[in-house]
Amino acid sequence: MTRRIRLKFFLVSAAALALCFFWGYAGLPAFGHGSSIYADIVNAISVPQRHITDAVTAVNFDIRGFDTLGEEFILFTSVLGVILLMRRTKDEPAGDHEDKAPGRKVPPVSDAVRVIALLLLAPTIVFGWYIVVHGQVTPGGGFQGGVILSSAPLLLYLCGSYPKVRGAAAPRLIEIAEALGAAGYIVIGGACVALGGMFLENLLPLGKAGTLTSGGMVPFINLGVGLEVSGGFTLILLVYLEELMEEKES
Repeated sequence: MTRRIRLKFFLVSAAALALCFFWGYAGLPAFGHGSSIYADIVNAISVPQRHITDAVTAVNFDIRGFDTLGEEFILFTSVLGVILLMRRTKDEPAGDHEDKAPGRKVPPVSDAVRVIALLLLAPTIVFGWYIVVHGQVTPGGGFQGGVILSSAPLLLYLCGSYPKVRGAAAPRLIEIAEALGAAGYIVIGGACVALGGMFLENLLPLGKAGTLTSGGMVPFINLGVGLEVSGGFTLILLVYLEELMEEKES
């Protein structure tokens, strides 16, 4: 395929995409005036029937919990794919990398970055767990909190070194945590079946709305998702850091 043909194909595709975009945009309601029967039903039943004050969490982990199970395993599979592609095989020599910019000079991490990263490390971990455990009360949950928690090893790397990250976040333990988080979702759903209900049917006491114990089984699902998400992104970070260290040593 010649450059001219590729350019024509791109222009036609871009024009079609732009047309679909503006077509969809023109059909949106005015800001603040959106209406949806599904949204109205969710808002009406989240607190009375589920004791969950965050409607998004009620949808993700209760009303449509089975769909979220698929989303979690999409992330799990994606992390697995990245690790398989990035990890060095036994027959691949260490340090076998081609520098795309030979002679480049990478400045060391400044003292200001190290101090700021160190000061942010503990608050990031606390805030991440806060978001995870408050998912049924306020906007947040396992997905959002897990991403925040996974940034803590990066801050540790910025204020310390790669060996310290490996010591604080041992890959084997992170792999186990991620696997337990992903399996926990299925275990909870299976327990619902064992208790005589449907898969992921919320059979636990719903508790008082607006408290950490509200939502029945939703807090436990949030914890599992938080483990899986934080573990998955941490593993990706460790793989990239390992690749970076090999390049520096070669």
